[in-house]
Amino acid sequence: MNEKLDETDRRILRLVQHDASLSVDRIAEEANLSRNACWRRVKRMEESGVIRARVALVDPAALGLDLTVMVMIRTNAHEPDWLIRFDRAVRQMPEIVGAYRMTGDLDYVLRVRVASVAGYDRFYRTLIERVPMSDISASFVMEEIKETTELPV
Repeated sequence: MNEKLDETDRRILRLVQHDASLSVDRIAEEANLSRNACWRRVKRMEESGVIRARVALVDPAALGLDLTVMVMIRTNAHEPDWLIRFDRAVRQMPEIVGAYRMTGDLDYVLRVRVASVAGYDRFYRTLIERVPMSDISASFVMEEIKETTELPV
């Protein structure tokens, strides 16, 4: 997936990251390409994995998921069985919208979306039932200053 991208590819990526619903005709027009040349470039980037998916971004507040929680996890368990259980729990819990293995003092950070503090408490209880942890703490996001899915291309 270490594909060489030229400036035209990058322009296409900026366009589709901003609005994945753009038609090939519109992308071609904005990228100064013919429709067929544009389609081939998009297809090539999809097949090579540069473009992984085209999705709709849903407003969490519209679904009542007003609270973002950053969950910090430390564990003394690094055995394969624990890692498998943790991985399974993370993938099965839809409240977890981001999961990251870290260097430094923390082992993992989870980004969690829930409706309320009570919703977080239910999430927390379910998580610790599934996987034992040495230390788990959470910080509630007071304000989202910037959140984007667009990568700097």
